[in-house]
Amino acid sequence: MPTHSTLTVQHLGKHYGGTPVFAQVHFAVQPGEFVAIVGDSGVGKSTLLNCLAGLDQWDEGDITYTAANGTATRLADLDDTARALWRRAHVGFVFQAFHVLPHLDVAQNVALPLMLLGQTDPARVQAMLDAVGLGALGSRLPQQLSGGQLQRVAIARALVHRPGLLLADEPTGNLDPTTAALVMNLLLAQTREQGASLVLVTHSDAAAARADRVLRLTASGMVG
Repeated sequence: MPTHSTLTVQHLGKHYGGTPVFAQVHFAVQPGEFVAIVGDSGVGKSTLLNCLAGLDQWDEGDITYTAANGTATRLADLDDTARALWRRAHVGFVFQAFHVLPHLDVAQNVALPLMLLGQTDPARVQAMLDAVGLGALGSRLPQQLSGGQLQRVAIARALVHRPGLLLADEPTGNLDPTTAALVMNLLLAQTREQGASLVLVTHSDAAAARADRVLRLTASGMVG
């Protein structure tokens, strides 16, 4: 069964010292919905995404994740260890810079989320590699792959443990337009197949146009 989730953000605010990054951010992501977040450079889009993943702290407001079984988790109630465990179980993250481990081969990189959950499922890893068109490259090292292939590894890794929530930070930012379109096709196809909710931060109009809903982050809140 696909995994479903809901993310609810209320009155979220973040500042560095006395300088606000953003404030009064409200939005909700429905089960299986693809939401793109756009905005000017420096407005804090990546910081917001890191807050949604529990990787960064915020100063006001709440982030609540509701799993498919109806269990709601308020991230502010979790310490760092509990957030890490929550993230392992429920979140997939695709970074612009790929963040694959150079000393592990492709299959080992994809298997990492399962390993962190204490699971071993080579068939699942192979199925994800097949799904992103890298089925024959599992034994290769990252330095033997192109940028587009590395981003496909990152997508397979983010989805291999069937998270309910996928967060993607400029996943096509380092790719040429043709490769970027292919990567977006794969990202959307795999997210839809698993029924995951997707929150994508992007400067790309082409990527944002694929979303169910586009939100614009400003210093004073979210518009959309």
